[in-house]
Amino acid sequence: MLLFITDFLSQYHSGFGVFQYLTLRIILGVLTALIIAFLVGPVMIRKLHFHQMGQPIRDDGPQTHLAKAGTPTMGGALILVAMAVSTLLWADLSNRFVWIILLTTAMFGAIGFVDDYRKLVKQNPEGLKAKEKYGYQTAAGFIAALLLYYTAQSPAETELLIPFFKNVAIDMGPWFIVFVYLVIVGSSNAVNLTDGLDGLAIMPTVLVGGALGMFAYVTGNTNFAEYLSIPYIEGVGEVAIFCGAIVGAGLGFLWFNAYPAQVFMGDVGALALGAALGVVAVVVRQELVLFIMGGVFVIETLSVIIQVVSFKLTGKRVFRMAPLHHHFELKGWPEPRIIVRFWIITVILVLFGLATLKIR
Repeated sequence: MLLFITDFLSQYHSGFGVFQYLTLRIILGVLTALIIAFLVGPVMIRKLHFHQMGQPIRDDGPQTHLAKAGTPTMGGALILVAMAVSTLLWADLSNRFVWIILLTTAMFGAIGFVDDYRKLVKQNPEGLKAKEKYGYQTAAGFIAALLLYYTAQSPAETELLIPFFKNVAIDMGPWFIVFVYLVIVGSSNAVNLTDGLDGLAIMPTVLVGGALGMFAYVTGNTNFAEYLSIPYIEGVGEVAIFCGAIVGAGLGFLWFNAYPAQVFMGDVGALALGAALGVVAVVVRQELVLFIMGGVFVIETLSVIIQVVSFKLTGKRVFRMAPLHHHFELKGWPEPRIIVRFWIITVILVLFGLATLKIR
């Protein structure tokens, strides 16, 4: 929105032309989301406390979590508000990628909100039933996939890029729709499974979101795309502003979510942020790199799958408890140690993912 306003004002003063630079708007997007989170956070926490929107704690989990009962949840709404406002202020609102990403994030946020609302307000511990939740996620995932497929303006937008190989791409055709659905829904659930300790999910989300913003910037720049031997996609650079908003909003939320947490993200935040990372990775054509950079999310998800399959087939559990972070808790690791080590692993994986830009 401000892009249009400053473009108009540049007719009267050339200084307003500086806001046409994408790099400046990315920085402003980060700072705007961060400031909104800082300002809205305390108010939201007080409101959640007042309405007794406290997190219920399972009694079959780690005993150290029992002290967290009653901590306000649904704080992910703070992240989504900060992200949306910042993106709408600084991004080019004529850009189709921006709207598809915002729509996808909002749809998954709505699913998470309903789930949290049923658990906390309606006092239904199950929330959305598994089949019901997955059905809504399936619908939202396919809507995003269909929009991306039918609005594609170049072959590069529906090809699968293979990391570490120069000019190697697979034309997926209509299978692109199924693939995108799997990436978005899988990423959404992976982040949700990881969100089990204070700050555990949000920092990897910030790191991966920031890295995807770098991919968006170079993919939307003809010179960088040519130099790095990646496909140029017109308009995708604007997605970097949304990624910047993830970074700013995520860091602002972490201020309140760091151990010991004053507020939890809830499904409203985890499902939406996971879907946001997935759809951004699709738009910038780096789905496989997302798999690398989001390795913590992948491992957490695999630990649940392995645990369930093992128990059903053999009656034995591989881990003391799944997802994986609970396994380490039950082994006696302090919560902050688990969190920081998972963050360190994510930093390493993100750097490895960024290296794929040059190692080809």
